[in-house]
Amino acid sequence: MIGYVTLGTNDREKAVKYYDDLLGEIGISRIMKEDHFDAWGTNFGEPMLLIMNPFNGEPATVGNGVMVSLFMENNEKVDVLYKKAMDLGSPDEGAPGPRGDGFYGAYFRDMDGNKLCAFHMTMPG
Repeated sequence: MIGYVTLGTNDREKAVKYYDDLLGEIGISRIMKEDHFDAWGTNFGEPMLLIMNPFNGEPATVGNGVMVSLFMENNEKVDVLYKKAMDLGSPDEGAPGPRGDGFYGAYFRDMDGNKLCAFHMTMPG
């Protein structure tokens, strides 16, 4: 259902390095670089994450209640991505662990304050 998610940045060069390093840790690479955005994903036509300076020229701000969640294939990948985020200086929003039936997640923010979640989920029962 989701084609792509866009996160605003006030320092595109710094954000690109952050996401290259962070997502590279789980085998996701930058698949597009345009004049006004960069995009990471596994294949065209599948969900992507875009980083860009706001189109209207105003400063990027963090949306209250907005979070991008990245699905991981297992709990160990959640741990790996969270550790990489901490190594990159991300603010911690919740260490990896179980949260409800079959949900394992970790929460952190990127350098612009955008909230991210790495998670793995199995069907209960």
